[in-house]
Amino acid sequence: MVKVTPIIHVNHLTKIYKMENMETVALSDVSFNINQGEFVAIMGPSGSGKSTLMHILGALDIPTSGQYILDGENVEKLTDDELADIRNRKIGFIFQAYNLLPRTSAMKNVMLPMLYAGIPEIERKEKAIKMLKMVGLENRMEHNSNQLSGGQQQRVAIARALVMNPSILLADEPTGNIASAQANEIMAIFQELNEKGHTIVMITHEPDIAEHAKRIIHIRDGKLVEDGNGHKQRKAKK
Repeated sequence: MVKVTPIIHVNHLTKIYKMENMETVALSDVSFNINQGEFVAIMGPSGSGKSTLMHILGALDIPTSGQYILDGENVEKLTDDELADIRNRKIGFIFQAYNLLPRTSAMKNVMLPMLYAGIPEIERKEKAIKMLKMVGLENRMEHNSNQLSGGQQQRVAIARALVMNPSILLADEPTGNIASAQANEIMAIFQELNEKGHTIVMITHEPDIAEHAKRIIHIRDGKLVEDGNGHKQRKAKK
C-alpha cells in the first residue's frame, strides 16, 4: 500500500500572543493533515482562531509551539527570507479584499508575481492570458481592476494566485465582499480547479460557502472541534 504524504501537516500547533503581562491563546494544540488535491474549508466564528491559523498556513506567521510542514518543508524553522521564498513558490493567496493594483490592467495584475520571479515578459504575458481565459475574463484583460465588478476582481485574484503554479491555494474569506450570485460563481471556479487537482484551503465563517468544500474543519476558541466531510458531500451519500 502506498503511503500518502500530506501536503499540509499540522501537529500540536499552539499560538500565544504576549502583550506586556497578558497572554492570549489564539490556537491551542491543533492537529490535522491535508492531502494533495483536497478542497478544505476552515470554519469558525469571529475570534475562533481561524485567521491566526490562516496566517500560519500561509507562512505569514510562525507558531509558538508545534509543527507545521508544508509540502515537505518545516515552516517554523525557516528564516524570514526563507518564509518569503516558500510563500512565492508554494502558496497562491486569494484575499477578501482582492489586493489588486487599482489603476492597473487585469493582465498586469496577473503578471506581477512572475515579474518578481524574473520570468521573461513574453512568458509572463502568455501565462497571464491563459489564466485569465480560464477564469472567464478573456474579454476584460485590458480593463483596469477598478473598472471591474467585485466578482470579476476576485477572478483576477484567482488567476494571479494560479499563475506561479503553487502547491496550494489559500483563500481567506474569498466571497466576503461580493454578492451571493457572484459568490456562487467563484465557488464554481474553485470546485472546477479542485476537480483538476488543485489543493484548496478556504477560510470562511459562512456555512453556505463552506458547504462547497469536500471537507470542513471547525475551529472554536482556538481549538479544532470538528473535522469532517462537507455538507453537500454528506447529503449526496445519503
